[in-house]
Amino acid sequence: MAVCARLCGVGPSRGCRRRQQRRDPAETAAADSEPDTDPEEERIEAGAAALSGAGGGQSAGPSSPPRCSLLELPPELLVEIFASLPGTDLPSLAQVCTKFRRILHTDTIWRRRCREEYGVCENLRKLEITGVSCRDVYAKLLHRYRHILGLWQPDIGPYGGLLNVVVDGLFIIGWMYLPPHDPHVDDPMRFKPLFRIHLMERKSATVECMYGHRGPHNGHVQIVKKDEFSTKCNQTDHHRMSGGRQEEFRTWLREEWGRTLEDIFHEHMQELILMKFIYTSQYDNCLTYRRIYLPPSRPDDLIRPGLFKGTYGSHGLEIVMLSFHGKRARGTKITGDPNIPAGQQTVEIDLRHRIQLPDAESLRDFNELSRVVLEVREQVRQEQEQEGGPEDAEGLSQQSPQPCEEPPAEPAQAPGDGGAVAAAEPPAQSGQGQPFVLPVGVSSRNEDYPRTCRMCFYGTGLIAGHGFTSPERTPGVFVLFDEDRFGFIWLELKSFSLYSRVQAAFRNADAPSPQAFEEMLKNIQSLTS
Repeated sequence: MAVCARLCGVGPSRGCRRRQQRRDPAETAAADSEPDTDPEEERIEAGAAALSGAGGGQSAGPSSPPRCSLLELPPELLVEIFASLPGTDLPSLAQVCTKFRRILHTDTIWRRRCREEYGVCENLRKLEITGVSCRDVYAKLLHRYRHILGLWQPDIGPYGGLLNVVVDGLFIIGWMYLPPHDPHVDDPMRFKPLFRIHLMERKSATVECMYGHRGPHNGHVQIVKKDEFSTKCNQTDHHRMSGGRQEEFRTWLREEWGRTLEDIFHEHMQELILMKFIYTSQYDNCLTYRRIYLPPSRPDDLIRPGLFKGTYGSHGLEIVMLSFHGKRARGTKITGDPNIPAGQQTVEIDLRHRIQLPDAESLRDFNELSRVVLEVREQVRQEQEQEGGPEDAEGLSQQSPQPCEEPPAEPAQAPGDGGAVAAAEPPAQSGQGQPFVLPVGVSSRNEDYPRTCRMCFYGTGLIAGHGFTSPERTPGVFVLFDEDRFGFIWLELKSFSLYSRVQAAFRNADAPSPQAFEEMLKNIQSLTS
């Protein structure tokens, strides 16, 4: 009430109309632009004039400066003041008095709030042609659906995914981020719209499903709870193609893999591809999404954390989130496969145990690399016994190593790396480039890997049978090439995975706190454990 008194220029005894409860911005913004005045408001304005010296009544003492009310300011100045306030504060301001309420119907105010809060750079003046005001855009579209902006992981069984919901012009669009076609890990990400939300004239926002090849059609978005929402298509017949499932599969294959089934000679790979199509297409864009955050960055991190594309054998390219946790780093799958599902920790790097590579010629000997890595693993085991705790002393590994059957030839995870002499040095932020070559017998999906690296560390990779059976952590080598690329040599699988940074700027994706990020990692892992 004291705030209202200062705004109106009257004391609390004059009876300010500001309600004690806060109304939703959409409700207040949708109020009539010409509300009727009432005697109470007239008394407020009269009292304001009297107290500010404009209505002639009591005068201030000789030692007191003259009082000034916001009500005395010209409307254009009030517009400028109100436009600088957060949009969520304007509904309360509109309830102070009739004058403020009228001024808050000025589109200039809401045009600025759309631009500064949601990055709308479109020429919003064009909206007048369609009869939609900037106030409508803010209240009925941007503010109403603000909780779904950011990064999300869809619940599609083991496959997961990466959805980025953004304000795109006068639309809110959900873009599915897809890795480039296998094995071109350095190529840019691909994008596919799944839904969009926009205003039709002065009505409420319209949700449209963008799935399929027959244009936008009726859809629905529901915010289930905090950090979770769902989408539903109301016209799934738009997803069907005239050629039936066979045409749908061939179209999906070209989009997903950039090739035809005749181009894929590996029988096991054909089975994996067909399985993914059958599993993912059954959802018809009726999905539940859970929020994910980008990992927080610290000055002493080995490299900048973030999202990376990585090679995973016959499973193709997958998206992995690299994050740092003290003396360890973790790679968490954002997209996954039937062996290692999305949400699971694919690799863990022990930054306390650095591996110094030998010369390039000696590095070609896989047996030498294996000997060095196993020596480091034994050293790690002994240190853990002395500390009296499990490998997961810092609570990073949700699964401890356990006996496991030999995994299939095509791993759920990735291949490994080759190093030589182990050294317990702290991680360096920079280092001289040294020659790097994969040992003989180690397979790589992408032969175009860097031939120099900065440094290597001991790590473990998660492998499992189909259906995430008998998961096991096996030793490997983490190879840091540069700020945007790293690799992992899976020792047991004799395989190498190359990872390249996702070069994209994401808004509304930062975790509110380190604890919130850790909780998010636990949640997405528990869904597939």
